[in-house]
Amino acid sequence: MADPATQSPYISSSAGGGPSEPGTTPIPAGGRDCKGTSSQSCAVHDLIFWRDVKKTGFVFGTSLIMLLSLAAFSVISVVSYLILALLSVTISFRVYKSVIQAVQKSEEGHPFKAYLDLDITLSSEAFHNYVNDAMVHVNRALKLIIRLFLVEDLVDSLKLAVVMWLMTYVGAVFNGITLLILGELLIFGIPVVYEKYKTQIDRYVGIIRDQTKSIIAKIQAKLPGAVKKKPE
Repeated sequence: MADPATQSPYISSSAGGGPSEPGTTPIPAGGRDCKGTSSQSCAVHDLIFWRDVKKTGFVFGTSLIMLLSLAAFSVISVVSYLILALLSVTISFRVYKSVIQAVQKSEEGHPFKAYLDLDITLSSEAFHNYVNDAMVHVNRALKLIIRLFLVEDLVDSLKLAVVMWLMTYVGAVFNGITLLILGELLIFGIPVVYEKYKTQIDRYVGIIRDQTKSIIAKIQAKLPGAVKKKPE
């Protein structure tokens, strides 16, 4: 039997909650480790969990203002005003820097030269990678659509019918822009609330999930032609 003093630090730290192994990055309280996930997924996670308040506030504020603008004005008007606002800022800054350079007789050059020299071309390899990733999701969606509409599983097709029936009432009350605004509020609000009250929410969600599975199993057992799913 190995001496406890020579046991692996992985065992002692995981069992006793001690300090992590030297050289590893500790997981912040309430967060999750992004190791093993793509940088895009990690960035989205940090964004909706308000890890950087300024960055999330900027994204949330600008997108919410844009959606509210689309709810009040046409798409053409919103896009035109945004472009005019951006051009006003860049042109004003360009003229301002030109005047400063003329007064000071300096030769700093174009104020946006660093951005103009950036290489923003999309390589064919990167383009094909994006297309391949998109095709994976498209094929998965097509397979799901065929499975639902051709009633491979009667219960799943009935679930879709019920959801679409409920959506007819939602569509009668809300339009698309309103749903997008509500969706953004939920995306930036629910993760923070869940992170704070995770234990209580998981307990109630578990109860609801068990009850739902029980009801679906009873209905599925009585429906003719329903696919018998293996218990998980």
